[in-house]
Amino acid sequence: GFGFASAVALLTAGDRLVRGCRNADAAAQAVEELRARTGSDLVESRPLDLADLTSVRGFAASLSDLDRIDVLVNNAGLVLDRRLETAQGVEATFGINHLGHHLLTDLLSDQLLAAGRARIVVVASLAHAMAPGGIRWDLVEGRGRYSMWRAYGQSKLANILHAEALTARFAGTGVVANSLHPGGVRTGFGKDGDTQGRNAAVRRLSERVLISAETGARTSVFLATDPDAGRVS
Repeated sequence: GFGFASAVALLTAGDRLVRGCRNADAAAQAVEELRARTGSDLVESRPLDLADLTSVRGFAASLSDLDRIDVLVNNAGLVLDRRLETAQGVEATFGINHLGHHLLTDLLSDQLLAAGRARIVVVASLAHAMAPGGIRWDLVEGRGRYSMWRAYGQSKLANILHAEALTARFAGTGVVANSLHPGGVRTGFGKDGDTQGRNAAVRRLSERVLISAETGARTSVFLATDPDAGRVS
């Protein structure tokens, strides 16, 4: 996906990159491909499952060897056409897309501050418009009548509100936070059984008009690297 494409761009620019990944085999394959494609050995993967806050804490603890973090890209996301739960019993779309990233950002705050001028990049979506009434806390858990797009829209709105809150929290520290819409990107989004039946068919048809992962990554890479983007939240 465009997370991989972002990694290619950052490694090519000479950055050191630590990727948090849920699937160890896929992560190892991705690291090998990234090294081959960029010629850089400055990339590694460490275990991270955003559906389990214990895993999020473990990943953050594994980064204690880093004296600073210059850029944190909260990139992972999914859409589910049926209600599932995280390890802590939270509706999975909201838990993975928002709560996991929220906790991770909190746990890495000291290392972001240590960088002096750090950036937090939050991959959100124009799908926040699917939560026109704001975050309905009585509907976040999706019990009763579950709506795939309402759940996704609320999680993406939460991403944007998180970036807004981080802007206020880190005001005057040199740490900036920005959220972004990458566009409609042709990736693995909605695959691997996350959507089925009509929803899967719609996803397959939409791939004909979606942009490439490399194009979708441009906004994340801009916010992570451009000098002007590092001065404003």
